[in-house]
Amino acid sequence: MKKLLFVLISIGIIVGGFYLFFKKSNEPVKEEQQEEEKIPEYAYLMNDKGIFSKYYDKAFAKLKELTIDEKIGQLFLVRVPESDAVTILSNYQFGGYIIFDRDVRNTNKEGFIEKINSYQSVSKVPLIIASDEEGGTVTRVSRYSSLVPERFRSPQEIYSNGGMDAIREDTINKSAILKELGINVNLAPVADVSNNPNDFIYARTIGLDAEGTGKYVETVIKASKGTDVSYVLKHFPGYGNNVDTHTGIAYDERSVEAFKTVDLVPFKVGIKAGAEAVLVNHNIIVNMENNIPASLSSKVHELLRNDMGFTGVIMTDDIAMDAIDKYVDKPSVKALLAGNDMIIISDYERGINEIKEALENGEITEEMIDRAVMRTLAWKYYKGLM
Repeated sequence: MKKLLFVLISIGIIVGGFYLFFKKSNEPVKEEQQEEEKIPEYAYLMNDKGIFSKYYDKAFAKLKELTIDEKIGQLFLVRVPESDAVTILSNYQFGGYIIFDRDVRNTNKEGFIEKINSYQSVSKVPLIIASDEEGGTVTRVSRYSSLVPERFRSPQEIYSNGGMDAIREDTINKSAILKELGINVNLAPVADVSNNPNDFIYARTIGLDAEGTGKYVETVIKASKGTDVSYVLKHFPGYGNNVDTHTGIAYDERSVEAFKTVDLVPFKVGIKAGAEAVLVNHNIIVNMENNIPASLSSKVHELLRNDMGFTGVIMTDDIAMDAIDKYVDKPSVKALLAGNDMIIISDYERGINEIKEALENGEITEEMIDRAVMRTLAWKYYKGLM
């Protein structure tokens, strides 16, 4: 009797085990589990949960539609050529154009808007139209009363008259003016820390310490949201008291710790506030990567990407500056290898030829190009341009 009871219990256990196994295996997989197991097609290029990640699928789909020449064109943020700008853009399909004084003088508002519209009309991918409108010593369109009634004031003047509230109001008003003109990216604010009037960069800064500069940057970035004009933090990793890199090389011999405690503070605050792009300077940061300008330094870009967690667009300062142009061979290739997504350039033919040659000889890969272009495309979707 005991033996029979033992057999019956054993059979019951086995049957129950099979039931539970099949019941569990037939249960639907939870939605969260399905999402975790699904690896997006673009993951080999972009695999973060960053600021533009909501648009990676659209950016990847657009990327696959572009030819290799069109993808190379998207790498460049180009100074508007002096002549035939529409034809040249039609041929090369740049990522964007930068507006300088020569593109503005001798024109009125209607003529300028028509010019910008002519650029957008021949671009297969909507253009970044950028300009340096820091206010004060660095302005482009606002120095011409035919376009803007009053020249944009410097951050220091605005702050001294009304504090951060005035900075916020100025950002909103400035953005509305730029948007009307067709400019969708302002290469500002200057996030460099300087409170010494003798520094080259001082007049372009807010003139406060690291904490005050961080508050200024945060105010500008937050105020810009919803205006349809993006703002770019510059000049990473901080300009310090260095000389003008428009005219030569600048060596910055400060310690990495000095950067972390002062210069990087406003950039960290700006990134947390939602900064979409960061511009890297041409100073040689000796204690990060000796003899290599920051804009072309992989270690400086790793600091920005990995240590500071920035997922937006990284761009070089203008590689036509003497600090690059006179001393560096194949700067466009070095810029891409370092980790830039966009390269600010005047001599676009040289830059494009350098990239093509490097691609042919294996110095760079198409995947490197794709990664940079995909991030820029995702930015354009995020901005609502596409």
